[in-house]
Amino acid sequence: MVLLAAAVCTKAGKAIVSRQFVEMTRTRIEGLLAAFPKLMNTGKQHTFVETESVRYVYQPMEKLYMVLITTKNSNILEDLETLRLFSRVIPEYCRALEENEISEHCFDLIFAFDEIVALGYRENVNLAQIRTFTEMDSHEEKVFRAVRETQEREAKAEMRRKAKELQQARRDAERQGKKAPGFGGFGSSAVSGGSTAAMITETIIESDKPKVAPAPARPSGPSKALKLGAKGKEVDNFVDKLKSEGETIMSSSMGKRTSEATKVHAPPINMESVHMKIEEKITLTCGRDGGLQNMELHGMIMLRISDDKYGRIRLHVENEDKKGVQLQTHPNVDKKLFTAESLIGLKNPEKSFPVNSDVGVLKWRLQTTEESFIPLTINCWPSESGNGCDVNIEYELQEDNLELNDVIITIPLPSGVGAPVIGEIDGEYRHDSRRNTLEWCLPVIDAKNKSGSLEFSIAGQPNDFFPVQVSFVSKKNYCNIQVTKVTQVDGNSPVRFSTETTFLVDKYEIL
Repeated sequence: MVLLAAAVCTKAGKAIVSRQFVEMTRTRIEGLLAAFPKLMNTGKQHTFVETESVRYVYQPMEKLYMVLITTKNSNILEDLETLRLFSRVIPEYCRALEENEISEHCFDLIFAFDEIVALGYRENVNLAQIRTFTEMDSHEEKVFRAVRETQEREAKAEMRRKAKELQQARRDAERQGKKAPGFGGFGSSAVSGGSTAAMITETIIESDKPKVAPAPARPSGPSKALKLGAKGKEVDNFVDKLKSEGETIMSSSMGKRTSEATKVHAPPINMESVHMKIEEKITLTCGRDGGLQNMELHGMIMLRISDDKYGRIRLHVENEDKKGVQLQTHPNVDKKLFTAESLIGLKNPEKSFPVNSDVGVLKWRLQTTEESFIPLTINCWPSESGNGCDVNIEYELQEDNLELNDVIITIPLPSGVGAPVIGEIDGEYRHDSRRNTLEWCLPVIDAKNKSGSLEFSIAGQPNDFFPVQVSFVSKKNYCNIQVTKVTQVDGNSPVRFSTETTFLVDKYEIL
C-alpha cells in the first residue's frame, strides 16, 4: 500500500491534525479533506469512498472522522487494518474525542502516526510498541533530574542558613544602637521585614549562582552536524514554499516594528506634577440570537505625584454615572469625606501621597445583564445559500458620548475554502488565511458614524462564523467619572494637573 496522508477532521471536512507521508502541499491536503464529506452517501454505511485519483478510508469517531488517504491501487484490507490501529492510537493520548482535545495533543498524535507509517508504508508495530517508542524513556535523564533536585535542596538549605545569619547580625546591630533604615511614606506598615527578607534572598541567590565557564571555541572548518534552530537553506526553502501557496510571510524585524506601532495609539501627553490615569476594562459576552449574557466593567483612578510640594492634595471627583456602579476608595483615603463631598484625601491630612509611584485611590465596578448597557452591539446573520453562506454583520453604537478608535471585529472562517467574496462594506477588511479569520477594521465609531454593515459570501455553515470577537480603545471612559479639580489641603489653592483616560477591551465576544 501507499499511504498519502492520515488526518483527523470534522464532519465538515475541517482538518484538525493531518500528517502527510509523501510530498504534498497544504493547499492540496486541505482541498482533499474539504471534498471528503461531499463524497459520502449518507443513505448507506461504507468504510471507504473513491475519486478519480485517491481513495478515502475512514472511520467515524463521534463528531470526528479518522481518515486515511491512499492511492487507488493499494490493498483495501491492509488499509482497514492500518485504519483500526490509527483509531486505537487516538484514545491513548486524548481523553475525549473532541476538537479541542485533539488540537491540544496534536504533536503526540503526529509522533505516534510516524511510528505507524514511514514513507507511505505500514510499519510492523503494535499499540504497545508505539507507546514505548513515543515515551523515549531515558535512564540518564532520570539520574540527571535526581542530581539536580538534590543540588536544589542543598542550595535552599544553605540559603535559609545564610538568611538566619544575616537576620541575627541585623538584630545584634540594632541592640548596639545602630538602627536599620526604615521605610516611610504611603502604606509603610506593609513594608518592613518582608522587603528586607526579599533583599536578603535576592543577594543569596545571586551569590549562589554557579559560574559558567566560557564555551570552548569551535574549529573554523565546515561542519555537517545538525544545527537546531539554525537559519539556513532549509528555512528559506520552507518560506518559499509557503509563499508559493499564497501565504503572506512577515519578517521578524517587520513584525516587531508593527507590534511596536500598534501599541502607540496616541502621542504622549504633557504630564504635570500631578498626573491621573483613569482606566476602564470591559468584559462582555453576548448570544448570537441577542441578549446580554454577562457584562462586567472595572475602572480605577491612578494618581502619580512627581513633586514633593504637591503631596498633600485633594481630588474633586465628579460622578455623573447613572448606571449604578459600585465605588470603593483606598483604605488610606477618608471615606466619609468622599461620601459627603466627593473629595479624595488621606485620612490623616498631615500625611502626603507617595512621590514618583502610581497609587490607586478610587476604583469602581459594574456588573449587569441589561441589554441597554451594551456600548457596541454586533449582529451577525449567516444564511445558507446554494454554494455556501451569505453573512451580514452590523454594528451600532448605543452610547453616543463614546468615541471608539481602532475597532477590529474578527469573524472566524471555515478552513480550506479560500478567501471570502466581499459585497458591501463600511470601512476596511483583512483576510488572515493562516488563522482563518476576517478582520473588519474601522478607524473611528462615534455619534456621527454610529452604525455600519459588512456583507460577504463564503462556503461553510452558519456555526462556522462564531464566536465574533471585538477590540477597541477609547479616550473617553464608559462610566462618566472624572477628576475636575485638584486643590491643596492647606488654603484650598488650585493645583495644575493632567489626566489620561483609557477605555479598553479585556474580552468582547458574541457566542
